Amino acid sequence: MSVKQAYDSDWQSKVRTRIRRSDGVIALISKNSLTSTGQKWEIQCAKDEGKPVRGIWAYSDDRTNVAGVATTVWSDKNVSDFIDSL
Repeated sequence: MSVKQAYDSDWQSKVRTRIRRSDGVIALISKNSLTSTGQKWEIQCAKDEGKPVRGIWAYSDDRTNVAGVATTVWSDKNVSDFIDSL
């Protein structure tokens, strides 16, 4: 789906179903995350569904923080540790 299109209820239903089936959610975080309504909705949906959320900074020169999301640098260990914790 293009980020230029509005997020409709069908999209939200499909995403919520996938989140429900997941053990946790990894969110790629960048400065664009602060204004991304879709990403904000996905993160809130994961929280509403009781799923752990781990943020991974998408860029080495961008350390944007999203409220309520513990975010770390991208590394095999950080990703595998999160997956192992699920």
